[in-house]
Amino acid sequence: MNTPLTSGNARLKDTRKLSRRSERSERRLFLADGPKAVEGALGVPGCVVEVFATPAATEQYADLASAAPVWTLVEDRAMAGLSDSVNPAGVVAVCRSLDRPLEHLLDPAPALLAICADVRDPGNAGTVIRSADAAGAGAVVLTGSSVDPYNPKTVRASVGSLFHLPVAVTDDAASAVRAAQAAGLVVLAADGAGDVDLFEAGELLAGPTAWLFGNEAWGLPPELVALADHRVSIPIHGRAESLNLSTAAALCLYASATTQRRAAGDRPLS
Repeated sequence: MNTPLTSGNARLKDTRKLSRRSERSERRLFLADGPKAVEGALGVPGCVVEVFATPAATEQYADLASAAPVWTLVEDRAMAGLSDSVNPAGVVAVCRSLDRPLEHLLDPAPALLAICADVRDPGNAGTVIRSADAAGAGAVVLTGSSVDPYNPKTVRASVGSLFHLPVAVTDDAASAVRAAQAAGLVVLAADGAGDVDLFEAGELLAGPTAWLFGNEAWGLPPELVALADHRVSIPIHGRAESLNLSTAAALCLYASATTQRRAAGDRPLS
């Protein structure tokens, strides 16, 4: 077994720079932290450049080690510098960016799409990606000033779904909404003041749908809501003022996925 790299190693110092968005954007690389993320990355041909792991993690995740193009041992202290997790699992992959142009994701259009406008919390963004993947959505679009999908916390919160589900990044949320509509999707804005109750929406959810989700603090701007085909709200029956964004997104996506499957006789979503 090779001698593990220490914290002062030049390669590790260079790799740690990928915690910065500017470095990730310039180098087209990002970090996948933890066994689920590494497993997901290894499932995408050509995605993984190198995997860093502690000796203990190498023994524990021998199946990942055998699948990695390069597997490099590092000391526990060095791993703590690579991982931003409170309790590092001991394995981090350096991955190539997986950006997909929005037009490619809409040709052909998926039956279910999530558009996130100015979603800045990495945990929420990662969880929306995970929920969209679980619901069978075709893609997620991050728009405006949304968090970088390759932020380490976003990658970790997606629990590998970032590698299963296409994600596009675009500056203009309004253009993304119009592109979805032009591709034949009905755009539903998740809006607390919406006039359509999610659980009474019925056939409105049966066709190809793009859900539009807004910022955690202030929701969707009025000019973006105005572009949507319908405004849909989730009823609050208790005393909570509102739902967390990722929870609301999961409910909306599953409501659409369930209605679409029933309408299609339980055939898989395209």
